[in-house]
Amino acid sequence: MDHSSSGGETGLHARVLDELGTAVCGGELTAGAVLNIDELVDRHAVSRSVIREVLRVLASMGLIETRRRVGVLIRPAEAWNVFDPQVIRWRLASAGRMAQLRSITELRTAVEPHAAWLAAGRISPDDASDLVGIAAKMWAAGQAGDEDRFLRLDIEFHRRVLAASGNEMFGKLRELVAEVLTGRHHYHLMPHHPDQQALQLHADVASAIQRRDGEAARRAMVQIMEQAFDEMKSMWEQTTEPDPVS
Repeated sequence: MDHSSSGGETGLHARVLDELGTAVCGGELTAGAVLNIDELVDRHAVSRSVIREVLRVLASMGLIETRRRVGVLIRPAEAWNVFDPQVIRWRLASAGRMAQLRSITELRTAVEPHAAWLAAGRISPDDASDLVGIAAKMWAAGQAGDEDRFLRLDIEFHRRVLAASGNEMFGKLRELVAEVLTGRHHYHLMPHHPDQQALQLHADVASAIQRRDGEAARRAMVQIMEQAFDEMKSMWEQTTEPDPVS
């Protein structure tokens, strides 16, 4: 759910939510820090009601909590709802961008190959045909260097595979995948011209799903994920972020 677009929210509310969310996820506001409502009203030049609504949304994401006699506290990262698309967006906008990309890519590697395997057994013939068509359009957009169109098709391709798995929990990950693909595009963390092998692998996934070869679909999707890691590996190595605990 995209909290910034819920009914009745104003531009002011969305702006303050974005500023505070970015500050928390970027480490500018650290865990244990106490927020003062009056200071927030003055700093952001908005009403107390706007600040209270923003804090309510941040609390629903696990970023803050209110404690009696203490006030509004910033919560540690392990308390955050890291599956919230907006939290992902804020983390991608922070200095910890590479760690966020790594964690989501690891999750995708665990889920999407199995989703492709399930889709091969559950997809309708019409949906399978549509998936093959999307892979063909991805190829054309990639060859033409049309990055915006390629991004839209790439998001749609992975959304459809997750949906075709027939698993509603896998399906809900489509927003997360859209955020990471958009983030890689926005921060120039994707090759200008998609790799020929990546284009072929998407076609391979679609073709295997259409002919109901679950194992071939799974293998091709694993290779897509491995390639995503390879594309980002040199970027990770250039950062000073510590490796995650193994």
